[in-house]
Amino acid sequence: MAALADGKPDPGRPDADEVAAGLTEPAKLHEEVRRRPEGEPLTLSIRDFLAVWGVQRRYPAAVEQIRSDLDQRGLVTVPPFTEGSLESRIAVLAGGSEPDASGTSALTRFTDTAAMSPGAVETDGEDETQTVAYHVSNLDSANRMPEFVRVGADLKTARTLMALRGYSQLPVLDADGRLRGVVSWESIGRAHMADPHANLESATVRGQEADRSDDLLDWIGTVQQSGYVLVRDHDHKVCGLVTAADLTVQFGTRVRPFVLVEEIEQRLRRVVDRCIPLDRIRAVVPGRRASRVNSAANLTFGAYGHLLKVAENWTAVGWAIDQEYFLTALEECRQFRNSLMHFSPDPVTDDQLQPAQGLLGLLRSLDPSN
Repeated sequence: MAALADGKPDPGRPDADEVAAGLTEPAKLHEEVRRRPEGEPLTLSIRDFLAVWGVQRRYPAAVEQIRSDLDQRGLVTVPPFTEGSLESRIAVLAGGSEPDASGTSALTRFTDTAAMSPGAVETDGEDETQTVAYHVSNLDSANRMPEFVRVGADLKTARTLMALRGYSQLPVLDADGRLRGVVSWESIGRAHMADPHANLESATVRGQEADRSDDLLDWIGTVQQSGYVLVRDHDHKVCGLVTAADLTVQFGTRVRPFVLVEEIEQRLRRVVDRCIPLDRIRAVVPGRRASRVNSAANLTFGAYGHLLKVAENWTAVGWAIDQEYFLTALEECRQFRNSLMHFSPDPVTDDQLQPAQGLLGLLRSLDPSN
């Protein structure tokens, strides 16, 4: 804002990756990877990586196109760009780099350095099946290291940290970052009942632990019952924590777009059924299917645009708004609705939700009854 006020160009997001901003097409991504020296691979967030192809979410068609482009250019991602949240960072490497004196390629050396498992690299001919499960790693909190206490710490440290942060539990990790248990207010209370001078070890209980690649649906019951599940990486080191609150936010975010679109459709149906005769509703349905239309409930979402383009029908609904702008908004919402029907592990952003929100707000104003 300050730059614009001074008459300077918009500098863009303050947290933007300058290198990623210049990768506007796959060819430029390939050039950037190839020009980088040994040991300095291109790393960027999955969000910025997808932006190279002009997409914001990992739809099956987009994933297939990206994989094809990577294969054509001999590029791979470590870890796969299909895993993790949009903020997770990946390295883009040249899969065909020459081996060094030891006989290992740059890809192998980087993979070993990053301690990746064999299945963590996308290479030509490997693991071409599109992942459709919603993994634990798709949650942001599963990729964010939680606060913890080390084995041997004072129990007072755990209590103080939990009280300061409002935590219900803390993981207890060993020197290698692996889980040795969990301390909670309940476990502390039980330990003190047995021994008023209980230490951290006696207050530590077994913790729930999921792998990043696990199906999230398999862990919902555990999170609901225990309130949390810790997340471990391929080295069995703790790398995240998923709580019931995280699930509430995540699934609330994913359900919200469907609820908005459903209300839009219901409001359109009600107005059309009330104002437009059945014969004119059937007129927008091609072929023999028209005879099976008994009300607006039998129309597809796209049919409403065709129906309301007709001047007679537009006049019938009696809306004192601009027809062209409304039909444009309706088409944007149709495209948004269609995109929801394709599986993607990535949440819908507020910007992507705006067309549906704007159209629903307008329909509520035009037809305020519930």
